[in-house]
Amino acid sequence: MGVMAQPDYSGGGFVNLIATLAAASGAETRHAEHRLLAASELTGAHNIVFWIVDGLGDNYLAARGPGGSLLRHRRGVMSAVFPSTTATAITTSFTGATPAEHGLTGWFTYFSIAGCVAAPLPFRSRGDNLPLGLRGISHDQLFVEPPLLDRIERRAIVVSARSIVNSDYNLHHSGNAERRAYDTLAGLIDEVDAAIRSGPERKFIYAYWPEFDTLSHRHGVASAESAAEFDRVDDAFAELLRRLSGTDTAIVVTADHGFMDSPPEDLLLLETAPGLAPLLRFPLCGERRVAFCHVQDGRAAEFASRARDWLGGQGEVRASRDLLDEGWFGPGRPHPQFAERIGDVTLIMNPRHTIKDWTPGESRHLHVGNHGGATDDELLIPLVVAKT
Repeated sequence: MGVMAQPDYSGGGFVNLIATLAAASGAETRHAEHRLLAASELTGAHNIVFWIVDGLGDNYLAARGPGGSLLRHRRGVMSAVFPSTTATAITTSFTGATPAEHGLTGWFTYFSIAGCVAAPLPFRSRGDNLPLGLRGISHDQLFVEPPLLDRIERRAIVVSARSIVNSDYNLHHSGNAERRAYDTLAGLIDEVDAAIRSGPERKFIYAYWPEFDTLSHRHGVASAESAAEFDRVDDAFAELLRRLSGTDTAIVVTADHGFMDSPPEDLLLLETAPGLAPLLRFPLCGERRVAFCHVQDGRAAEFASRARDWLGGQGEVRASRDLLDEGWFGPGRPHPQFAERIGDVTLIMNPRHTIKDWTPGESRHLHVGNHGGATDDELLIPLVVAKT
């Protein structure tokens, strides 16, 4: 699985790929282009298709992909953002901003304006799972970065699952782009193909497929279910190349993060930690692999000391501000509420373990597959490039 390492934002990371795609589509960018894919290589293409396969790590592709189309067109490996998770990375893909700039730091985040810990993608509070709209919160209050798709000089089209295509999160981040819904993987390919042929304009098509992530969470990334899903995605990519042949389209495929499996015996429950939970102001934020802890005033040092004693070698205890200063969340001017988004203390779990707490009303269901940390299985993602 490898040791933990900081993500790359300087030219070899996900944020740099977004900069390349933006520059190739006529938008100004604030970060360096990717060193493996310059904008000049894509600018001349009549169409650009950007396809995110949620959860498809580079290590997994290298192990499972021999003989397939995705690995055959793999340009190289790159770094995801930190935390290596969907809420953080997909927001980067929609805005071109680093996690520090856009301020979404995990599946669960504390939002003072909403007065609760919430999941920004489904736009619901943690525990009672109620829509944030019931608290009088609209998406433009939580999401401050403008949509990248509104700044490009191509016709923008978002192809996403019907269940999320018109969510609060997608409505904000898609901006004025046309949205097309699908129900199946074949439907995604159909919609991308139809979008390419829907008019003479130069186009940028943003496509997203969540099912590999869903199955890897449920069954584990090493499961037969995930392997079968990967094969379906690989076949779908080959079919997309065939159908778009002759359309002058550049296709870029990557992921938002990779995966690691954590069996139940490697789960640490906060409730079993001596004296830790009473020192917290809110439930844990972030991910099971990287937890942001909001500690009672004046007690951060005590919390950190107790956490180190409890975790031993099972995780690392860091001051959250130090992670920001060291560049884990990327360069740029931090989001105005970034300090509250990462709390006082961060628990970064080792390559095997996860941490969890429970809130009233929350289902006590646990995923087998996890991500969010900084091991190479989680942080390394592929760069796949093809031209038709």
